[in-house]
Amino acid sequence: MMFEVSHDTFRLADVFTISRGSRTEAKVLSVTVSRDGLMGCGECVPYARYGETLDSVATQIEGVPGDVTRARLDQYLPAGAARNAVDCALWDVEAKAAGKRVWDLLGVPQPAPVITAFTLSLDTPENMRASAAKNAHRPLLKVKLGTPDDMARLEAVRAGAPDSTIVVDANEGWTAEVYTDLAPHLLRLGVSMVEQPLPAGDDDMLAEIARPLPVCADEACHDTATLSGLRGKYDMVNIKLDKTGGLTEALRLRDAARAEGYSVMVGCMVGSSLAMAPATIVAQGAEVVDLDGPLLLAEDRDEPLVFDERGVHPPAATLWG
Repeated sequence: MMFEVSHDTFRLADVFTISRGSRTEAKVLSVTVSRDGLMGCGECVPYARYGETLDSVATQIEGVPGDVTRARLDQYLPAGAARNAVDCALWDVEAKAAGKRVWDLLGVPQPAPVITAFTLSLDTPENMRASAAKNAHRPLLKVKLGTPDDMARLEAVRAGAPDSTIVVDANEGWTAEVYTDLAPHLLRLGVSMVEQPLPAGDDDMLAEIARPLPVCADEACHDTATLSGLRGKYDMVNIKLDKTGGLTEALRLRDAARAEGYSVMVGCMVGSSLAMAPATIVAQGAEVVDLDGPLLLAEDRDEPLVFDERGVHPPAATLWG
């Protein structure tokens, strides 16, 4: 079995800004595994927040032995972007070898379309209102915040999209004091959930202060092993394949989180349809789905996912799985 790694870049439709910075393109790693004349594909987005770079993740992948199996993959790669791309590529080639879809291999029904959030980038209140108005037809908007003066932005978004459900992502940008001050206004403006308001590792105050609306762990939750550190602080976990290390662990984390009473969000980094495709399986039954990466791109894979009024559809076999 052979692995090939390539660097791919997809232009974004607009500048994408969160509390940690801005970007104009999505830089991803694509992995192709070849076995017995068949090829499987996977994609990952290395994330600097977790100490990953395109080169470091590529080096990790290149060190995986050719006889690796999914069951033994965690012996060679930690949870993270590298393991995600390899795990998903292995699922893809296994499906091709069996002449089945991945969900058939898992013994679960074909994924149904699911409504996904559409992300509004952090910007001035005026620009965020305009962006909200442009996307007011969407049922679910995810609003990037994370500064001490976010109230005007949130008011502007609600004015621009009066009927959309709103979730807020602070990307670790608030303090406990800022969040406590904002929480009543989040409720007033109909926000249904807040994602990672405090920095991971400095979030113990979430167990001490009131949580009047559900709080979701993103940067604080990576894989099943991190669940124990969330107790009493969070109500929901955001499952991203680039954090869990692929579909295999994402499904394990989903089931473990539900068993411990957490609600589930399924999210993504900014990547192409190939990166989102495996996550459509995890997203079945999730309380919040945020798989809008391809909607933020100006270009995508040759066989992209379908997005329509029913949401994001499962991938065609020509894309993945």
